[in-house]
Amino acid sequence: MNLNQEDYLKNRLDDQIAWYSKKSSSNRKMYKTLQMIIIITSASIPFLSGYTEQYNFLNIIVGLIGVTIASITAILSLNKYQENWLEYRTTAESLKHQKYLYLTGADPYHEEKAFTLLVQEVEVLISKENSTWSQQMKKPAEQKK
Repeated sequence: MNLNQEDYLKNRLDDQIAWYSKKSSSNRKMYKTLQMIIIITSASIPFLSGYTEQYNFLNIIVGLIGVTIASITAILSLNKYQENWLEYRTTAESLKHQKYLYLTGADPYHEEKAFTLLVQEVEVLISKENSTWSQQMKKPAEQKK
């Protein structure tokens, strides 16, 4: 398959920038949401604990809050929302950087084979991110062994 410059920029590079930006945003949102839940529920434990002698059912609620905090912490660790957010954002910004260097003809894209160099750089960035993601996903599996 032979893509020309316009097709590559639109169908590959812009598509990848959009994908990494979207994934970065969704991972950031999930990470911050779950962290906010941890903060709020953690802060409620000392408050509720002060009333457990008056209201025995609060012991159960405090216990459930503790289980919720532990579960969310495990989910954060397992799904690596923060790491993915940062990695996806870095990749999206690196792809944008290469695109703008290319479009302006800035170094290293001022030479005759600028398009070929752009494709190589973009594909290296995407491949690197894919390898990083793969390594992150292997770590939890290896830790279980």
